Amino acid sequence: MSVEALVTIFAALRDLSIAATAGALLVIAGVLPATHPAVARAATIARIGSIGWVVTALGHSMATYASIRGTLPDASRFVEEWWSYSTSVDLLVAYLQVVAAGLVASVLCTLVRTPAFAAWSLVPVVWALGWLAETGHAAGAADHHLATSAMFLHLAGATVWTGVIGVMLALRGVLGDAAKDAMRRSSRLAVWAAAAVIVSGAVNGWIRLSAPSELFTTTYGRLLVLKIGLMSVAIALAVLHRRTALPRLEAAEVRARFWRLMAVDVGALVAVMGVAGVLASTAPPIPIVPVDEPSPAYQLTGYELPPAPTFLTWIGEWRLEIISAFVLAALAIVYVRGVLVLRRRGDAWPWHRTASWLTGIAIMVWITQGGPTVYGMVTFSGHMLEHMLLVMVAPVPLTFGAPITLALRAITPRTDGSVGPREWIRLVVESRWMRFWAHPIVAAVSFAGFLIAFYYSPLFEFALRNHAGHLWMILHFTVVGYLFVNALVGIDPGPTRPGYPLRIVLLFSTMAFHAFFGVAIMMSTVLLAPTYFGLMGRTWGPDAITDQQYGGGVAWGIGELPVVLLAIGIITAWRRADDKESRRKDRQADRDDDAELRAYNAMLAATAQDDARHDFQ
Repeated sequence: MSVEALVTIFAALRDLSIAATAGALLVIAGVLPATHPAVARAATIARIGSIGWVVTALGHSMATYASIRGTLPDASRFVEEWWSYSTSVDLLVAYLQVVAAGLVASVLCTLVRTPAFAAWSLVPVVWALGWLAETGHAAGAADHHLATSAMFLHLAGATVWTGVIGVMLALRGVLGDAAKDAMRRSSRLAVWAAAAVIVSGAVNGWIRLSAPSELFTTTYGRLLVLKIGLMSVAIALAVLHRRTALPRLEAAEVRARFWRLMAVDVGALVAVMGVAGVLASTAPPIPIVPVDEPSPAYQLTGYELPPAPTFLTWIGEWRLEIISAFVLAALAIVYVRGVLVLRRRGDAWPWHRTASWLTGIAIMVWITQGGPTVYGMVTFSGHMLEHMLLVMVAPVPLTFGAPITLALRAITPRTDGSVGPREWIRLVVESRWMRFWAHPIVAAVSFAGFLIAFYYSPLFEFALRNHAGHLWMILHFTVVGYLFVNALVGIDPGPTRPGYPLRIVLLFSTMAFHAFFGVAIMMSTVLLAPTYFGLMGRTWGPDAITDQQYGGGVAWGIGELPVVLLAIGIITAWRRADDKESRRKDRQADRDDDAELRAYNAMLAATAQDDARHDFQ
């Protein structure tokens, strides 16, 4: 057997092992009741899968090293040379990280007893998939960030889809009466995973194919067609499951036929992963050609400089970031579905909350796909605009959309001891950590303090140079902004909100800190991230330090409109609360013939009598 064949076989086995581990952990975390006997079986699958992950990832790394070297060294030096390569060659460094993630997962899987611990044990899976997305064709594609993002989304979707369905098939003997509910829940996970695979697969094909005809005229294209065909079979079988067998899964004969169909479905998914392993080692039609003389901007960002910024380019420049785009689209779809659920049930949901949420999503789409992210990669002022929009503008309509309140009303609670989306939301919202970070004072301090912690630490340059760091920045600042706005004017559960006067104080003191930060940046002559912005080689716009000072002006001035809106929101809520309290007191007075006022008048009369008696004496 050739070394290249070993690389492909080990890659497929590694991916299947990761899928088994992730699928078992997801089933424990969100599908099965915590006390069901199938949980112990799923935990065993997770442990076995994680061990297989380590062994096959290690075998794949060594086989890849042998393939790169061309000739095998002496057995006595093989491990030593493999380790040397694995700590110096980027590809093998990534594969070594996958091995390390497997080791961490194998330790955590031995300790899994609860849904919460199973969820935490998924962190090494995400870490491994992130490193795998950096390898293969994604590492050399023309649009590196899009290629790696699409590859990560593709790997994550395939891992969840194959893992969850495969684990459910393995648990069929112990599910018993819980089979119907468990399969319904796991099928929902599979639907979202399949959507991620389809969307990311389309993006991957678009990047690597120059024309549709290459689907049939190249080896890479034919393998891609085979993969699409197998995925279509899996999707068709899944639809058949949901529409025919799943509603009648209580019957024993239906259950037997259902598991037979699912075995074919899992077989198709395993074949898809096998084809994907071969596809990863096949050269795409669009060759990976290094840029002859890359510009400084290309070396730093992976993209050529955008045109000089104007109003039209800020609106018209777009660059797809598939992970954030997929997440934002999913959030919009889930929100609208929740509203429709309430309407079908006869419950009201204000239209302005839906409009506010969708407006916030639209703003987030522009921030993450449009001009702010395009110019935020090459200028400090553009980055500061992106930051301020994330932390001060987008959270306002998102908070007024009240997504947590909608989810708690629209999602049916589970009563069988399993932890579903509604239960997970409550666990997070009611946790001690979230109560701490959502406290208005803590939210205000973090809202302002993270500015200093981010911009005056290595985190700033890390977020500029690393795409994963950039995605973390987007998530972090959006969440911080939401927690702050929700503490002031939101209706979502979580914080213990202070009185309205203190909210006004928190709002203006925090905004004043933002203004002082902006002024400090405007007056500074020390360039932040100098090896990044200072070496960008821009042919338009001011020099780096002047542009940074413009960014300080952005930080100072852009918060005015959100502050006004939040202040109006606080004052409006304050007035409504006072009106509500007045109406409550009026109703109470009507019921008890104004007993409170009469008691107060009696107290005043008694006080007056006491004063008169003292004066007489």
